[in-house]
Amino acid sequence: MADTRNADLTFGATDYLVHMAAINTASPTDFADPATPWQCLGWVTTEGGLFKVEEESKDVEAAGSLEPIRTLMTKSTKSLQVTFLEGLNPLVRSLYDNVPVTALQPTDGIASYAMPDKPSDLRYAFVFDTMDGDKRMRLYMPNGKVVERGDEQPQTADVMPVQLTFRFYKGTSLPAVKRSIDYGDVDVSAFFPSGGGGGEG
Repeated sequence: MADTRNADLTFGATDYLVHMAAINTASPTDFADPATPWQCLGWVTTEGGLFKVEEESKDVEAAGSLEPIRTLMTKSTKSLQVTFLEGLNPLVRSLYDNVPVTALQPTDGIASYAMPDKPSDLRYAFVFDTMDGDKRMRLYMPNGKVVERGDEQPQTADVMPVQLTFRFYKGTSLPAVKRSIDYGDVDVSAFFPSGGGGGEG
């Protein structure tokens, strides 16, 4: 078997961008900056995003067998945690406080609103873009919401971070998560000897 190791296939993110739009908004068609109606949530920490897939299963046991006779997949959830640096960004603030972004529109420079006693089920479409030179990865989620929020701590030593954990659900006719990869100038044709799949991005 050919040695296909290639240092250019490593990926070290140099930038990380998060965009949001109304639930089930179609994914941007390429890796250019998403255009309207997509809106950017601003600067994030150097840690970027932490994407997690959690799966649970249950073994079915039966008499006459020392091993499970079947394994049932009972749960599979996908989530992504990001820490934002723009604590006053209206989009970020609305997601953290769980209010529509319209509540953040100021009157005479001031926005004032009640944080809900009962959590609202506010859902949006999200795009998470990460770059490494001319290589790109994109995660598109048509139906997501914030399910966990980090502690809020205004401080004098640093800016106030806003940590959000997003969970993703299936869209109207789309899977919960779609990944797109632009290999840039890296030739990956050796991985597809039958001729299937492209080489350069």
